[in-house]
Amino acid sequence: MRRRELWREKPEKPTGRWSFSSGTLPSPGESSLPPFCAMASVKTYLTKFKSFVILFFSPILLLPLIIVVPDKFVRCAYVIILMAIYWCTDVIPVAITSLLPALLFPLLKILDSKQVCVQYMKDTNMLFLGSLIVAVAVERWKLHKRIALRMLLFVGTKPTRLMLGFMFVTAFLSMWISNTATTAMMIPIVEAMLEQMVATNAVVDACQGTLELSDKNKAGEFPGNQVIFEDLTAQKQEDEDTKNMYKAMNLCVCYAASIGGTATLTGTGPNVVLLGQMQELFPDSKDVMNFASWFGFAFPNMLIMLVLSWMWLQFFYMRSKFKKSCICCGLKRRNNEKVAYKVLQEEYRKLGPLTYAECNVLFCFILLILLWFSRDPGFMSGWLSIAWDDGKTNYITDATVAIFVAILLFIVPSQKPKFNFSSQTEEERKTPFYPPALLDWKFTQDKVPWGIVLLLGGGFAMAKGCEASGLSEWMARQMEPLSSVRPAAITLILSCLVAITTECTSNVATTTLFLPIFASMVKTGLIMNIIGILSVFLSVNTWGRSIFNLDVFPDWANLTSINT
Repeated sequence: MRRRELWREKPEKPTGRWSFSSGTLPSPGESSLPPFCAMASVKTYLTKFKSFVILFFSPILLLPLIIVVPDKFVRCAYVIILMAIYWCTDVIPVAITSLLPALLFPLLKILDSKQVCVQYMKDTNMLFLGSLIVAVAVERWKLHKRIALRMLLFVGTKPTRLMLGFMFVTAFLSMWISNTATTAMMIPIVEAMLEQMVATNAVVDACQGTLELSDKNKAGEFPGNQVIFEDLTAQKQEDEDTKNMYKAMNLCVCYAASIGGTATLTGTGPNVVLLGQMQELFPDSKDVMNFASWFGFAFPNMLIMLVLSWMWLQFFYMRSKFKKSCICCGLKRRNNEKVAYKVLQEEYRKLGPLTYAECNVLFCFILLILLWFSRDPGFMSGWLSIAWDDGKTNYITDATVAIFVAILLFIVPSQKPKFNFSSQTEEERKTPFYPPALLDWKFTQDKVPWGIVLLLGGGFAMAKGCEASGLSEWMARQMEPLSSVRPAAITLILSCLVAITTECTSNVATTTLFLPIFASMVKTGLIMNIIGILSVFLSVNTWGRSIFNLDVFPDWANLTSINT
């Protein structure tokens, strides 16, 4: 009995391990964490770095496969294994992993871009889809709004310069993102600025009216009815000027969005349809029409249309205001300019400082443009000729570039990774090391206008039906007098003219405060169409001839030789 009591009273020696009976921690200098705690910590860090390691190290670890055995089937196996890893681990969205063949097969020279993309949809549709995804990223992080406001603050707030600034900013943005989205973003800025200007006018009018009334009471030279009549006439003229300013500012945005969309190959649907038809009807055209060649032709044409449209809108709506601003510098005009500048500054201030995500989106956006322009500029060899052009096949097209940058947006982080592991809290240690990407699939799926992609597919389907039924040959026989004109010239004209008239005007019609806007659209739109026609014909018959060699009928467009 005594031995048992002594055994119970005997103190336990510190063993440096966790004691389940005592529940006490070991002293700092005696031992480390117990095994199961150490395993939990390792598991936490593995979970934290899992996505980063799988995403970046998987392609590197598999790379020796294609270096040791550079056969085509090994390169194909490399892509398949990589896709299987990404699919199973879900490190990037499954839908984006599915786009890897459209990027890697042309890069590894397994299949050219057209052969790969046709398994999803046409190469042209893939080009348009990739550019739409990039536009979604720009819109998500409000980079387009920051660019617009910064440029407007640079231009100034005089009425004539402000309208020109709105038109140039809108046209520039619509070159890269949807015309409708650009209009929907710019119209609220215009409305907010105009409302503040009208409110300021009312305050200035009230102050001036008080001073004028006191002067008239002292003078007493004119009968009261005449004074009232003069005031009403002046007020009526001022209201009319305000209406015209509203109409001009709203319409200049929608027209500029439509015009700007013509400058790039992906700026609007008709341009992409043109590219698809060229590839479908003339498969031997050897990439005559690409992003760089189209931009070289259409960008100067866009500038001409933009300046002529600005001059027309100034003349039609704001000529009385323009004369007043040229003759005198009144208090009201100066106040309006100050108010407009303050509104733009306030809108820019709301955006806050440039974020990490905006910088990354801007990097991807600039990378896309540079890769598009430098792929095959035409006047010099581009990076395509380094390894992806064997004379007969161009493995990489503009669609490959668009898909590459689109995939990049699902990889590039939207926040800075945190490397200070020692000072992190327990909650921060549990969060993944690699931050969320710039885009996720759910947001992209909701924002991409899939209807436009289907619309393009419907147009290509109709073209294929016309070819299969013989309708296209019948139409070609009816247009025999035009056989001396290169087909590209006709399609260039039609594409630009169709692209000028889009749905952007409907945004203005529903947001403007004045119902007679429809009548104004008819009046101004008629001249706008004439401006478009003249500008396009000028472009086709001057620099368009040298860019696309329109003076020579090409062999690839000779239907007789093709049929033979």
